[in-house]
Amino acid sequence: MIPRPSGVFSPGGYVLDIASAGVTVSADSPAGVFYAQQTLRQLPDSFVGRIEDGPRFAWRGVMLDVARHFMPVPDVLRFLDLMAIHKLNVLHLHLTDDQGWRLEVPGWPRLTSVGAWRPRSMRGSRQHGLYDDTPHGGCYTAADLRRLVAYASSLFISIVPEVDMPGHMQAALAAYPALGSASASSSSAAASSSGGASPSFAGEVMTAWGVSPFALTLTSSTMDFVRAVLTQVCDIFPSPLIGIGGDEVSADISAVVAFAAEVLASHGRRVYAWDDILTAGAPADAVIAAWRGTLPAVAATRAGHQVVSCPDMSCYLDYRQSDDPAEPTPVGTRLTLDDLYAFDPVPPGADPALILGAQANIWTEHMENARRVDYMAFPRLCAFAEKVWSPPGGNSPDFHRRLADHLPRLDALGVNYRPLSGPRPSDARPDAPGNPRTHADREAELAEMTAPLRKRFPL
Repeated sequence: MIPRPSGVFSPGGYVLDIASAGVTVSADSPAGVFYAQQTLRQLPDSFVGRIEDGPRFAWRGVMLDVARHFMPVPDVLRFLDLMAIHKLNVLHLHLTDDQGWRLEVPGWPRLTSVGAWRPRSMRGSRQHGLYDDTPHGGCYTAADLRRLVAYASSLFISIVPEVDMPGHMQAALAAYPALGSASASSSSAAASSSGGASPSFAGEVMTAWGVSPFALTLTSSTMDFVRAVLTQVCDIFPSPLIGIGGDEVSADISAVVAFAAEVLASHGRRVYAWDDILTAGAPADAVIAAWRGTLPAVAATRAGHQVVSCPDMSCYLDYRQSDDPAEPTPVGTRLTLDDLYAFDPVPPGADPALILGAQANIWTEHMENARRVDYMAFPRLCAFAEKVWSPPGGNSPDFHRRLADHLPRLDALGVNYRPLSGPRPSDARPDAPGNPRTHADREAELAEMTAPLRKRFPL
């Protein structure tokens, strides 16, 4: 049997012995038996022989953003099925953001009656300033989320929820304005225009893409709010890790992060957060999602943190798939199928023993339904799944040969994957223009974003 890698979540190796008389499965866990079954589904009927297989990484994940565009329960269930077929085992469910709050919390009803709905949505990249006039929203009940957790568990998938704080909170502040004020990035200008005090938020759920300048401020009321939210999350989700975000806010986040960590510890849970929290000082046992290039993964492991690698230019599935102008709402740097297949979750200089694995991130500003998610996720997610399961290296031509055999399975499952030949005319979105970026421009941005991190962790 294949030994298990160490990590937060337990994957499973297996051995398949296939003969004309039958099939024998040996596995190190029930998960191993399940993965053996997935392999059997992909083998030709004529196959005879032995397969010894097991995952390279314990964390083989996908982050699905249901805050920017709500995804109904049946669509999430279907997405879990697609993950399981590809032996992916962690769904990082991004439940809240400036543009929507998707989680019911007892005692805080306006989070969903107000925060789950926005009057309109931006169409295309934000610099174009285009909007539709269609209200958008939705939320999950506790029963909905428990259903997702139970179904995921049957597929040996763990759901790691995220409630982003202290930034990305405008949807919550639209419901309860007293919880926050302008963050440090805008507080100086706001204070000068308001006689010295940073103003509380007074507005609606954010309709533009991007990051709100308003964030939680740690007061007694906010502490009650954070405690209520995280208690509800812990009650619903059995995951040992709970996501608290901590990204893209220039206010001093350490107080909020430290308090959230205390609440989670009281429930026997640990913080999972974006690498932004490293600069302010992350809780010692926090697991870091390293997204701003490869530097944060190296810094985090050198500081003793476990890491999930998800650098944006290698793992962000909202990024455009080619230079073809017919790509729907082309944003970010180009991330082709082969680019993703070349990804290694362990960057040079990082401690491999602290890399739990990796995740592909699906931000849904430009994916308003499951069909759009399919197009952006597949077949790139097939390449990603192989990179987190198989030993390092791999042969791209061989992957393409095997992918050609796999695509008919996606056809049979009704997956609207991007054709290998490129986008179809119907895939283009001239009404929702994008913002293609070069790698050089993005690398310059990342260098500026991580400058405080380099100062704190000289490498």
